[in-house]
Amino acid sequence: MKIGILSPVAWRTPPRHYGPWEQMASNLTEGLIASGMEVTLFATGDSITAGKLDSVIEAGYEEDRNLDAKVVECLHISNLMEKASSFDLIHNHYDFLPLSYSRLIKTPIITTIHGFSSPKIIAVYEKYNKSSSYVSISDSNRSSRLEYLATIYNGIQTCNFSFVENAEEYLLFFGRIHPDKGTLEAIEIAEKTKRKLIIAGIVQDQGYFKEHIEPRLNDQIVFVGSAGPVARNELLGKASALLHPINFDEPFGLSVAEAMLCGTPVIAFNRGSMPELISDGQTGFLVDNVEMAADAVNNISSIERRTCHTWANDKFSSEKMVADYISLYKQIVQR
Repeated sequence: MKIGILSPVAWRTPPRHYGPWEQMASNLTEGLIASGMEVTLFATGDSITAGKLDSVIEAGYEEDRNLDAKVVECLHISNLMEKASSFDLIHNHYDFLPLSYSRLIKTPIITTIHGFSSPKIIAVYEKYNKSSSYVSISDSNRSSRLEYLATIYNGIQTCNFSFVENAEEYLLFFGRIHPDKGTLEAIEIAEKTKRKLIIAGIVQDQGYFKEHIEPRLNDQIVFVGSAGPVARNELLGKASALLHPINFDEPFGLSVAEAMLCGTPVIAFNRGSMPELISDGQTGFLVDNVEMAADAVNNISSIERRTCHTWANDKFSSEKMVADYISLYKQIVQR
């Protein structure tokens, strides 16, 4: 089977530090190739793949600010669609825009919906309910207006993460620095429990960082910036707990699954996909506020780190994700 994978082009595929959609497009691409499929990855020119790479720009528009994002995505999406007849199936990881081609080509399109940036974009998905196939990345992130083939959880390349039996004493916040992700709440949890907190991630909201985060940094609250694969593995594995006090209904928390794979329990606000990712009381704690999170930190020793690892390995491996997608591909192509 010949598959064309359309990855975003904000960042490299796989990303150097941040880029969850690009990371999932990469994990799937490499897994499909390992399974014997012929895959062409449509991504930035500096992307890395064992398959064929097709690109219209050398670097992502978030890394090369001379590029116009709208122009780039027009060139990028049309590049694949003009070659659609070369593939048995197209797998879209680029949100709703590629759907506008779905009735103009004969090649079937499957779209992984990584999240809704606004309720307004659902109208586009709704229009193409019958001419595309949709996959959600969690049951919580479904719209009642859309028809789905399945829910397939994001898959992690488990070989890139190490299980750590004995953690250090610090807490970890790992994610973009933004009010939605709850960086300030993580600091408040650490302060209440008098625990060291390491904050790792890109600063997505400079005003929020300058006003609320930077003034509270000290020897206890430490900001280390973005973390690449090696640093990510070490930070996640050695933490006593990952703090994930989100302020939005997150479709899927990749760092949550990665932390548990390392054996690190997660304390998360009970929103979005968190009840699907975390087994409450077994691989972490689902809480409603900072006070409850602080209590959970004090009870973190009750969580078995091996249980966290086994849970994540069974549910969130790239091997499972790839197998689930291949099953859907066969259904779509036969249909």
